[in-house]
Amino acid sequence: MNFFERQDRMLLLGLALALIVVFARPIRYLLDLARDVENSFGLALVPALIILTGVFLFHQQGKRQEAKAQAAAAEATAQQAEARAAELERLLNFGQALGRSLDTETIRDVVLHHLPKLTGTDDAWVLVRTVGRWEALAGTLHETRREVERAREHLADRVLGSQASQTSWSAGAVVGEGHICLPLAAGGHLVGVMGISEDAFVEAKRRTVAMSAALLAICIRNAQLFNEVRDNSLRDGLTGCFNRTHAIEVIDTELRRARRSQMPVSLIMFDIDHFKDINDQHGHLCGDTVLAVIGARMRDLLRGSDLKCRYGGEEFLVLLPETALEGAKRVADTLRRELAETSIPWQDQTIGMTASFGVTTALPSEVDSQALIARADAALYRAKDQGRNCVRLSIESAVA
Repeated sequence: MNFFERQDRMLLLGLALALIVVFARPIRYLLDLARDVENSFGLALVPALIILTGVFLFHQQGKRQEAKAQAAAAEATAQQAEARAAELERLLNFGQALGRSLDTETIRDVVLHHLPKLTGTDDAWVLVRTVGRWEALAGTLHETRREVERAREHLADRVLGSQASQTSWSAGAVVGEGHICLPLAAGGHLVGVMGISEDAFVEAKRRTVAMSAALLAICIRNAQLFNEVRDNSLRDGLTGCFNRTHAIEVIDTELRRARRSQMPVSLIMFDIDHFKDINDQHGHLCGDTVLAVIGARMRDLLRGSDLKCRYGGEEFLVLLPETALEGAKRVADTLRRELAETSIPWQDQTIGMTASFGVTTALPSEVDSQALIARADAALYRAKDQGRNCVRLSIESAVA
């Protein structure tokens, strides 16, 4: 610490000169006394005193420089510690925010808010592996071009192909096409990939980026497990379709969304023709097999966004968002034809089946799911009355 400012040093020099002038006579006396001693005993006191004084001043200057160096090192260490504390605080906030996130949209909001601060750049992106495809979780606005998306998916496939099972920088990172990619792995599962442009990457952020990737991977995996547990509680164990209670909630939600967006939404209801005869002739285990096959065929033929529901017994619902009546009729015809052409081996026999379909569409500004289901049910009964294995439209929808 400097007790004197630079401008005070001239004052101190002037004070020293004044003291020399004031004590000039005693100083001369001491010097004369030293010469007398030198002459009497043959000693060189004055040169020795000058040397000692020079060494003392040099030593003091060295101590001062050492103190300055120590102070500078301490300041640098304090700055590093402060920067590290800030990084840890950002990581803590990131982890706490992720800990409260159990769905993709919430995780996306957290990543968009925290990731630029943690990586030190906006040029970072995250892809999540979902049902055999890559879903963009985060990225800059200009990265919506399809060719950029394909390039990033190609890099992510390279990471996936490396079978990386940890987020260790040396073991898991893949560098290519101007990007550094880190696998997002948790519990032995590769759930996604984080990428950062090499040009924008800050080497000092390496450790923070790796820790961020680890936190994000754990959060994504937890969300996946949570969704699996939730879906299992909402699905029929035999067919894999959603149960009736959840389906009605989804229909209510889709009707409200369709009302806001002015987009069509249609509903298909169908059931298996003479299903009781199958149970009576071949047993209930055969009937269960038929229902399981129907659930599998629905998953194969319908879109992922279509709601597939086992409404009860052998009755099923299919909700088709953003689909008009004619499109829903084509879907029902396709599903009817595919089910009629499906053969189910059972013991030493082959079981066939047909189904009857009722199709309706939501009326403008309709939000009553029960009314929508009732119209599809009425159309289904007309299909049964008119010979089965056919598709009929609800009267209200046909008139509309």
